[in-house]
Amino acid sequence: MARLAQYSHRLSVAPGKTFIQEGEAATDFYIVTAGHTKIFTLMPDGRRQITGFGQSGDFLGLASGATYAFSAEALGPLSLCRFSRTGLGLLRREFPELELRLMEEASRELVQAQRRMLLLGRKTARERLASFLLEQHHLSPTKEIVIHLPMSRTGIADYLGLTIETVSRTLNALQREMMITITQVTQITLLNLPALEHLARGG
Repeated sequence: MARLAQYSHRLSVAPGKTFIQEGEAATDFYIVTAGHTKIFTLMPDGRRQITGFGQSGDFLGLASGATYAFSAEALGPLSLCRFSRTGLGLLRREFPELELRLMEEASRELVQAQRRMLLLGRKTARERLASFLLEQHHLSPTKEIVIHLPMSRTGIADYLGLTIETVSRTLNALQREMMITITQVTQITLLNLPALEHLARGG
C-alpha cells in the first residue's frame, strides 16, 4: 500500500463534502487512508438512498464503468489517496496484486448488494439492526466488542430502510435485553454476540 500511495495524489476532505458525484465521468479511483465515508445514490424524486459505508483501506470507484454509479461523502475528517484511472494499466503492471484487488472489489460489491437486498426484503427491524451491528463488528480490524458508529441514526435508518424512530426504539430494546450498551451516541458495546448472531439469523 505504501508503494502504491507514491503514485497517488493525497487529499484531505472536510466533513460533509461529497468527493465522488454519481453520474460524473469516473476519471479517478480512491483509497480511504483514514476516516469514514457515506456511499449513496439519488432516487428519481431527489432523495438520497444510502447503500453503504466506507472506512480505512477501502477502494472507491475502482470497479466503476465510464461514470460513477454512486456518490461518496465524508462522514468526518477524511484522508484519501486519489489515482487517475488513465494510469490504471501502468499500475496493474507495476502492482500485479492490484488485478486481484479489482476482482475482490467487484466481488465485494456484489456480496454487499445481495446482503442489502436480504436486509431490506426479508428481515425485521430487530434482525436488520442486529445484522448491521455485527457487520460493523466484523469490519473492525481488532474485532472489538466496542464499535464506533461515525454515521448518524438517520444514516443508519436510511441504510436499513427504517425510520429513525424505529432505529432508536429497537436499539433501546436491545439495550434493555442486555444485548448491547449504548455508551455514547457514536459508540455501542456488544454485550452478547451469540444472542445478536442468533437474532440476525432470524432467531
